[in-house]
Amino acid sequence: MQNNLLIEVNNLRTHFFLTEGLVRAVDGVSFSIGRGRTMGVVGESGCGKSVTARSIMNMVRKPGRTVGGEVRYHRRRADGASEEIIDLLTLAPMGDEMRAIRGGEFAMIFQEPRASLSPVHTIDTQIVEAIRLHRPMSKEQAREHGIAMLRSVKIPRSEQIIDAYPHQLSGGMCQRAMIALALACQPALLIADEPTTALDVTTEAQILELMRELQATFDTSIIYITHNLAVVAEIARDVMVMYMGKDVEYAPVDAIFHDPKHPYTVALLASIPRIDAERDMLATMAGSVPDPYALPKGCPFHPRCASRLKVCSQEVEVPYVTVGAGHRVRCHLYAR
Repeated sequence: MQNNLLIEVNNLRTHFFLTEGLVRAVDGVSFSIGRGRTMGVVGESGCGKSVTARSIMNMVRKPGRTVGGEVRYHRRRADGASEEIIDLLTLAPMGDEMRAIRGGEFAMIFQEPRASLSPVHTIDTQIVEAIRLHRPMSKEQAREHGIAMLRSVKIPRSEQIIDAYPHQLSGGMCQRAMIALALACQPALLIADEPTTALDVTTEAQILELMRELQATFDTSIIYITHNLAVVAEIARDVMVMYMGKDVEYAPVDAIFHDPKHPYTVALLASIPRIDAERDMLATMAGSVPDPYALPKGCPFHPRCASRLKVCSQEVEVPYVTVGAGHRVRCHLYAR
């Protein structure tokens, strides 16, 4: 029976085993994403957003290791009417099946495209190689498909640009080329890790609009990782807020912005500059992200929380509570 679910992540735990101590980079995260939907993942630096993405792609490297949980991929069969479910964490990270999924069915774009694109190869070489690795095409067919993809991301003179090296392109053009490369095999899932942070606001707006258009064309699901809540409001339908490896709140985007529950989410929203703000100074969040080697006991956010209870500092599990339709929060304030 076919459904609209693409990815289910259950109790995902990825830890880093370092000489300084154990870092629980991802510590019990659960969420799901439907086909053709965009989920925003937000939180401060060091809260586990990128490690969550790499765990889904089964590309965590030593000293990191995914130590528990499931990443269930609902893959549609060739007939389009049925599906198989694959737990990606049971596959060998560098095995043939996982490598076929990574690139052929899942793709990832990063904050700095020049760090991902090879500086010594042309765009043609890189996009043709990616296409032929996952699709049965000749070099000529792959090149034509690559040019078509460059056109789809609105790169002018695509027939000439495809023969350029990354250093010959602007930052925005490089990011478009990276998106074209990622979408060349029409993946079911695109993970975008801070893809517009290094760009100016005009180029950022163009890239966001481009991603919306491409999603509508290819019915691709997107996990969009960012620290920018304004971007989340623009592009996401669902939002997961992360803090110190935990999913502290998960909800539809309207609920996050109009009815946030977790004190951390409330503080993040309050820190967004507003043109109609009466105060001269920006609102700031108390404290800072704690040392990952020495997390506070209990809820990791409680030292910064203005609404903390006595139980928040105790070594008891923080309850994960459903507070509305598709809205969950990990907080003692909502324990029944």
